[in-house]
Amino acid sequence: MQAYDTIAAVDLGSNSFRLQVARVVEDQIYPLDSLRETVRLAAGLTPDNFLDDESQLRALACLKRFGERLRGLPSHAVRVVGTNTFRLAKNAFAFLEKAEDALGFPIEIIAGREEARLIYLGVAHCMPPSHNHRLVVDIGGGSTECVIGEGLEPLRMES
Repeated sequence: MQAYDTIAAVDLGSNSFRLQVARVVEDQIYPLDSLRETVRLAAGLTPDNFLDDESQLRALACLKRFGERLRGLPSHAVRVVGTNTFRLAKNAFAFLEKAEDALGFPIEIIAGREEARLIYLGVAHCMPPSHNHRLVVDIGGGSTECVIGEGLEPLRMES
């Protein structure tokens, strides 16, 4: 596994977009920046599940701002994921091309269970170590994820 000095994660959720940038020192992660913008992407889904122009413009403006912060980071140190609204939108792939240009990094549309796994890992890394089972529930703008895990290991995931 390749080591990085600085890493970033971008979560393109149905209601808000989030950017986390951190420095890695040995086995510790130290947060540097945390940005969140309410984009309301899911509010721009038409009745036939197409992203309307207004929501796309809001998203692209946010992604340009995030891209400015990420400029200079290698692409392999940045992971960008699109969640439920990207899974639902019939024009998601056409929008992705514009979104990747605005951000400057590739965007991966992830399945609900992968979203649940990542949510659990984020929560587990922010809590004191424990060998007890934990239930993590994330009520998002477009989907809800439930995960039962132990320590840093998700055991059962649903979205």
